[in-house]
Amino acid sequence: MWCKWNWPMPNPERIWIIGASDGIGAALAQAFAARGAELVLSARSMDKLTSLCAALGPNHRAVPVDVANRASLEQAAAQIAQSGPLDRVIMLAALYDPGQISALDPNAAAEIVQVNLTGSFHVAQIAPALLRPGGQLALCGSVAGYIGLPQGQIYSATKAGVISLAQSLRSELAGRIDVRLISPGFVDTRLTRRNDFAMPGLMTPDSAAQAIIKGLNSRRFETHFPRRLTLPLKLLAVLPYWAALPLLRRLVR
Repeated sequence: MWCKWNWPMPNPERIWIIGASDGIGAALAQAFAARGAELVLSARSMDKLTSLCAALGPNHRAVPVDVANRASLEQAAAQIAQSGPLDRVIMLAALYDPGQISALDPNAAAEIVQVNLTGSFHVAQIAPALLRPGGQLALCGSVAGYIGLPQGQIYSATKAGVISLAQSLRSELAGRIDVRLISPGFVDTRLTRRNDFAMPGLMTPDSAAQAIIKGLNSRRFETHFPRRLTLPLKLLAVLPYWAALPLLRRLVR
């Protein structure tokens, strides 16, 4: 459904946010709407999307999508394409289940892979056709994808895959699409509240949204935050295994 009202400014940015029903996605939708953007908001929960769309004001559209279901994504893309090209597509949908690998339910693990990694792959194939020339496609990795962290389990593995996918796309689509990578640290959301450990550098969704917008409007390929967390993890990831793995074992203890 389209929210009623006309835009107060000409030629607003048209942005599709996938995973917009809560957390970082909802905060990002609010931040972009405040800047005058015209939004297409997607997630599996239509009720939340409709409420958010109504709260944001003029000309925002709610389109339900299950990124693990390619047909669902293709149907949404066909519907969105009817209204003209997009300026940005931002893929934030993800699942998370903290704990050790040995304790993870295999069915839950498969679903995490389907949403986080396969879903990003589907978006990477389908979204470019919706973008104007030079438009922006942003995939969401995580600092958990830099190196295999304790209790990161299958989530870390999927985010490492998304980082690699974004890097490949950056080269493959160069000159046509502006591919970006978003790598958040700990953000206070429904998912991270399941963690039973201290989360260094914990940010609010609103702060994360502002960091994402600033990064996407810059020339940097990767937007990562907060840097007091991301930079040490980047350093840990480039250390040789004989140095990095003992440090990771300390985190387990």
